[in-house]
Amino acid sequence: MSEIEDTYEAAAERLDRAFQRLDASVRSLNGRMRTHARIEADTQKLLAERAKFASELDKVSAKAKRLDDGAAEVARRLVAAMETVNDVLAK
Repeated sequence: MSEIEDTYEAAAERLDRAFQRLDASVRSLNGRMRTHARIEADTQKLLAERAKFASELDKVSAKAKRLDDGAAEVARRLVAAMETVNDVLAK
């Protein structure tokens, strides 16, 4: 072979190796992008669930407050009724 052919062959081999490395890099990047997309989708699902749970918690907290307020009112009325009964019995 001539020197030009050797140089051409060496350049072709280097180019082939460069394409192989580029192909491997592209495949790796593609895999990382798919992983990132899955993580992003999972994150969006978690955020939606969090919003749903926050809304449910607000509703349950409001109901618990109403129940506490109702229980306090019942206790107040019971005390008033007991005082009335005690007053009647005392007379």
